Amino acid sequence: MQTTAIILTAILLFCFFALMIGVGLYCRRHATNVNGFVLGGRSVGPWLTAFAFGTSYFSAVIFVGYAGQFGWNFGLASTWIGLGNAFIGSLLAWSLLGRRTRLMTQHIGSKTMPDFFSKRYGSNKLKVAASIIVFIFLIPYTASLYNGLSSLFNIAFSVPYWVCILVMAVLTGVYVIFGGYMATAINDFIQGIIMLVGIVLVVGAVLSSNGGFTEAVNKLSQVVGDAPAGFEGAYTAFLGPQPLYLLFVVILTSLGTWGLPQMIGKFYSIKDEDAVRKGTIISTVFAIIVAGGCYFLGGFGRLYDIKPTASGAIVYDSIIPTMLSTLSPIVIAVVIMLVLAASMSTLSSLVLTSASTLTLDLVVPFMKKKPDEKKTLFIMRIFIAFFILLSAAIAIIKDLNPTFTFIAQMMGVSWGALAGAFLAPFLYGLYSKKTTKASVVASFVFGVGLEVVQLFIMFGIIPMPGGFLGFVFTNPLYSGAFAMLGGLVIVPLVSLFTPKQDKAEVDAIFACYEKKVLVNATDALHSGEEVE
Repeated sequence: MQTTAIILTAILLFCFFALMIGVGLYCRRHATNVNGFVLGGRSVGPWLTAFAFGTSYFSAVIFVGYAGQFGWNFGLASTWIGLGNAFIGSLLAWSLLGRRTRLMTQHIGSKTMPDFFSKRYGSNKLKVAASIIVFIFLIPYTASLYNGLSSLFNIAFSVPYWVCILVMAVLTGVYVIFGGYMATAINDFIQGIIMLVGIVLVVGAVLSSNGGFTEAVNKLSQVVGDAPAGFEGAYTAFLGPQPLYLLFVVILTSLGTWGLPQMIGKFYSIKDEDAVRKGTIISTVFAIIVAGGCYFLGGFGRLYDIKPTASGAIVYDSIIPTMLSTLSPIVIAVVIMLVLAASMSTLSSLVLTSASTLTLDLVVPFMKKKPDEKKTLFIMRIFIAFFILLSAAIAIIKDLNPTFTFIAQMMGVSWGALAGAFLAPFLYGLYSKKTTKASVVASFVFGVGLEVVQLFIMFGIIPMPGGFLGFVFTNPLYSGAFAMLGGLVIVPLVSLFTPKQDKAEVDAIFACYEKKVLVNATDALHSGEEVE
């Protein structure tokens, strides 16, 4: 990079870091109790909630890794993934889960997803099991957020990978530890704006460097690549060269948000009915621009000279950096800000979710002497620091020791395991009084079990099966999608044949939907205090 561009990037990064820390210090007044630290006092408005949802959804993994991988495999059809994220992962998620989640979690006094399972289904064992699942699978998912930072920062500064990781980890830790959820929400809003501006600028720059949209599409239509024989123009086709594979990617990356604790947690804190309506629209538009833009950008990856490895494999994480390396230094500076913002926003959400779950659902309930609010907050802050350092250490170890393939495999199945275990029990728990505790256990076992088998197959411990099972375990994306879809079938099916909860207990839980405001609470969420 030119000296002026390096200086510009350094100035932007300094201002960015200073602003993040300043927000964290400012938000200390909102983090004086557990409710404020974890949920922002359940009074967060639509813009902050929608941007917090979107920035937690779309990290640097999507921009650098997924956009490159799926753009390479599907061409322009990969844009469908972004649109699926917008309309299934955002619009439908907000419409079906937003209002009901806010109402029921406040009514039963739930602050985390494991706690929801405990109070909704009357079982502390479910809370412990869910907390363990979160701990095991959220940490490797958190570590994966650092992927892609190295290649982009090397373009600008030739900074070692471990330095990038530590800087991002420490700065994120500072504002989350000081300001809690409100600091992450405000910073997510700032980081979301950077992501919006950045992706629009990058897409425009890439198209311009290839002669404009029409010329870029024309060039791509002439690429043969590894598309099926006789399928000319596969990478500009409506559904691309692999429609079935594309469908599973859309399902996993879109439906998965319905069962991820760091995503659902955003609905716990939203302020009122007006905020739900506005947040739904804002979140969807954000996803269309960011996710749609990322995957659309990745679709042009085959226009660039991507060097394969000695074995002939394509390193997908190198595709987007290669595309960006041809752009002006100013654009590269903006992209670095974009990727850093995306990574820090998701990291902050994940560590806050992990720390609050471990503190409130595992540590505090088993302490002989129950701690007060101040001590509980101290424990939670210690765990935030622990999770950030742990995820950073895992990412560094993975980079320095490529033989630690288990780490990479854990990252690959984390999303599917979490969403596969939690999606169905949470969704049915909001809507159906007939959902049973046994069905929740069955979903936990099925979702986690399927992904553990996937891990064993990837690690060579179990041989790849044939037939339909062989298809399921061909790719972690397939098994993750089956884990989620299977749970949606298993939960109602098991509920038909297993003991139901006490009717009076369930009616009391669902009473939150029957309260009168101006209309039924299922149609209008108000911001007043809960009436016991």
